Amino acid sequence: MFSPEGPSLRELAVQALSSVERGYDLLAPKFDHTPFRTPDSVLDAVASALRRMGPFDAGLDLCCGTGAGARVLTRVCRESVTGVDFSAGMLDVARKRTRSGGPRVSWVRCDARALPFAPASFDLVVSFGAFGHFLPAELPGLFAQASEVLRPGGTFAFPVVAPPRPSSPAYWTLLGFDAAMRVRNALWRPPFVMYYRDFRLGDVRRELEGAGLRVELYALPEFGVRRDGSPRVRMVVAKRPVQAVRTSTLSGPS
Repeated sequence: MFSPEGPSLRELAVQALSSVERGYDLLAPKFDHTPFRTPDSVLDAVASALRRMGPFDAGLDLCCGTGAGARVLTRVCRESVTGVDFSAGMLDVARKRTRSGGPRVSWVRCDARALPFAPASFDLVVSFGAFGHFLPAELPGLFAQASEVLRPGGTFAFPVVAPPRPSSPAYWTLLGFDAAMRVRNALWRPPFVMYYRDFRLGDVRRELEGAGLRVELYALPEFGVRRDGSPRVRMVVAKRPVQAVRTSTLSGPS
């Protein structure tokens, strides 16, 4: 699962016993050599789908990590790309890998649940592989933040992989991982929030709609379909309506 350039077992253990922020600060130099980074195949498929939906001017990558998702935005946005993350270590790596040319790129350290941007600042918001770091009760506030910074008609998009079947080894691997994390968080502080099975598409769609967004699902054909004909990977596309946008006063997490 890990390349030779990836973290050692000891390094992963130290990360897992840290807070989420500190853990990713430690992991940042080797993060792109782990299976936690979103695969290029997914990034490319999302970029291809977004190109057909554009053009976009200003893009935001929520929980940008080392910047792989932000590079998708540089391919579909004409003016500016902003990546936000609360890990200073991950942002340092992203800054070092910023390429010249194309739209203006900036990196901002902040909590995605309390974005420091003016309302209606972006045409496109994306996120890749970060939602497991938010408890289900935090999703309404997170999605409200994304909705608030979108311009009328703007798009919030992210890929979702179909959950594995109970008969597959992957199902039991994820189940065991989530169980281990719950035991770890019951016995150790600070907590490390990372649950793979809590992000359920039906619940997510309801929370997005509760944030005033109109939700559509797009199959990413590059990944084919399962035996029942359902897509292996979808892209969730949540749009802020051009008119009759719900306004709200947002605050950060307590």
